[in-house]
Amino acid sequence: MAAWQPAEILTAGLVSPVGLTAGSSAAAVRAGITRLRETAIYSRTLKPLLAGFLDEVHLPELPDAVRRATRTVTMRYQRMLRLAVGALREAARDCPVPPPLLLALPEPTPGAPAPGATDFLTHLMDFSGVPLDKKQSQLFPHGRAGGFFALQEALRLLSSGRVRHVLVGGVDSFLDLSLLTALDAEERLRGHGLSDGLIPGEGAAFLLLGLTQRGWPGQRSIHARVMGVGTGHEEGHRYSEKPYRGEGLARAFQLLFEALPPSVPRVRCVYTGMNGESFWAKEWGVAYLRHARYFEEQFSIEHPVEFMGDPGAALGPMMVVLSALGMQKGYRQAPCLVWCSSEREDRGAALIHGGNE
Repeated sequence: MAAWQPAEILTAGLVSPVGLTAGSSAAAVRAGITRLRETAIYSRTLKPLLAGFLDEVHLPELPDAVRRATRTVTMRYQRMLRLAVGALREAARDCPVPPPLLLALPEPTPGAPAPGATDFLTHLMDFSGVPLDKKQSQLFPHGRAGGFFALQEALRLLSSGRVRHVLVGGVDSFLDLSLLTALDAEERLRGHGLSDGLIPGEGAAFLLLGLTQRGWPGQRSIHARVMGVGTGHEEGHRYSEKPYRGEGLARAFQLLFEALPPSVPRVRCVYTGMNGESFWAKEWGVAYLRHARYFEEQFSIEHPVEFMGDPGAALGPMMVVLSALGMQKGYRQAPCLVWCSSEREDRGAALIHGGNE
């Protein structure tokens, strides 16, 4: 059994191609509004790439001090800071003491460190003005599944009594020419005439968690709970020579469902990490078939990336926020299962339940 208790989602912040706040992003996704469009970046076949990138006007400029401090890092690093600052401020408002931040970041590529794996927390604090408990903060450079490893650690921290509140987040951007060139060379980008491929995106999402409302002075923007988290590792991932069996996501589901109280209802809605590539269908099928008893016979499936592109390491926290707001507003049925798979071995899943149920 898991050594943690469920945690309440108190507030959230979200910056995405379809909205600059959690509420506006959720409303846009619900309405089916898309911000996917052709860019000025061309593929190897000289076709403009389709992507979900925010216009420059919607991103704050880096302060001079932060710009100087980050002048030797990549443009992707700087853009991630600009994406994160608004969402962090939205989620951290009214927090009575500096909370630790458990932040999901992109996976490292062979021969290069993960973007943001240097002094990202320091730069984010300086830029946002949000005080954080840096000593207990951690970075999780695991890509799409990173948010679930961060959520898992947040539940442990809260259950240990060491902290009263924890921020969990994720930030990423595919607006990086070397990354796009590599994906294009692998024929993974959806383009003209291709239906199987990802659409690059970007964004940031943060949620503030606590075990109870005691000591919380602000107005809760979300009434939902993280009931549990499961993580797994896929040995046969996309870049491995081992057979791809879907065991990693199935293991994440197993650990999640086995740790839940018997009173938790069966899953009625699923937010998936499917990003437009058929590659991920196998592991979803394996994980679902092995755990079908935990699902209602008819459940809905949501794919937020179809409206905003693949936001990488931000996807897990984004979908947690979207599912929680959907249940609160009554247009998604509780509980919701949220899952993501990283490019390499990491897999994760969480169950989100309505706060009043």
